[in-house]
Amino acid sequence: MTADDEKGAVPVPDHPTMLAALQLATRAPSVHNTQPWRWVFDGVRLHLYTDTDRLLSATDPLGRQLVISCGAMLHHARTAFADRGWHTDTTRVPDLDRPDRLAVIAFRTWPDPPAGIHSRALAIDQRHTDRLPLSEPEGFADLLPRIRMLASPHEVELDVLDDNARARLTSASEQTKAARREDLFYQTELQWWTGRSENSVAAEGVPQSTLVSDAEFARVGVGRAYPPSPHSMRRAQLEDRARLLVLSTGADSVLHWLRAGEALSAVLLECTAVGLATCAFTHITELEASRELLTNLLPQPSKPQVVIRAGTAPADADPIPATPRRGLSDIFTIVESH
Repeated sequence: MTADDEKGAVPVPDHPTMLAALQLATRAPSVHNTQPWRWVFDGVRLHLYTDTDRLLSATDPLGRQLVISCGAMLHHARTAFADRGWHTDTTRVPDLDRPDRLAVIAFRTWPDPPAGIHSRALAIDQRHTDRLPLSEPEGFADLLPRIRMLASPHEVELDVLDDNARARLTSASEQTKAARREDLFYQTELQWWTGRSENSVAAEGVPQSTLVSDAEFARVGVGRAYPPSPHSMRRAQLEDRARLLVLSTGADSVLHWLRAGEALSAVLLECTAVGLATCAFTHITELEASRELLTNLLPQPSKPQVVIRAGTAPADADPIPATPRRGLSDIFTIVESH
């Protein structure tokens, strides 16, 4: 429903546009593919809430990664609406007494959004997490200023780690894995959300087809230790040369985490739009020791939130299967405004 301006009504997307934009936005990445978000439309404004039933109590007890995931969804949705001609005036964390209410969107028509919006909207369906080895990212020198510019409005710093940092992050990944090995609560949670077969009817979680074998992971080294897939040697001749990007904020708060998720979305979509493969992970920032190590690798004092591997997948590589997503009926509600 597009409002009639002459009647003084507030312009909002019609129902098909609303559904199409949110359907596309469901492709947003989230920790363990938990998809911890809810949208509520009151007839005028669109409200984003966390779905606290999807909090990973062992992995993410403070909800930091949950909020980052919702930030990625927020940016995906704003990109999808912009591509359909709608500007989204967004108020973030509007009510400190409602920590589950992350954002409120009001709409304005936007007939001429920037050209980059369309390419990033197209990238939403193309993006996936690639945990296999990657080559050096092609065209990275030209890309870097653009992704820094995309992160900057969210008050998020983007740093590129040098080659010497890879060994230290690989070691940090191993230390995190070792520290979690005897954590039964964490391991049970991890098993619940990962390694599901392709025949599973689940609309969430990380399917086995997107995981890597131990031999494949050994050639990457930096990443969360998921349950391994059956033995395979995809990209057997390739040692990982992906660049390591770090998104960091000035402090830790719900607002900072939300903005980190928005910046994450913008960077992933821009990388995808230029043909790069990506893999985002947060395990290194879960434990204080590994997060401090990562902090010491950055040029300025900050709070690292997400690490991204960005590289070039082989041209003849088999496509990475898309992960499942919940239906709109599970995450979107229309209520009467008061």
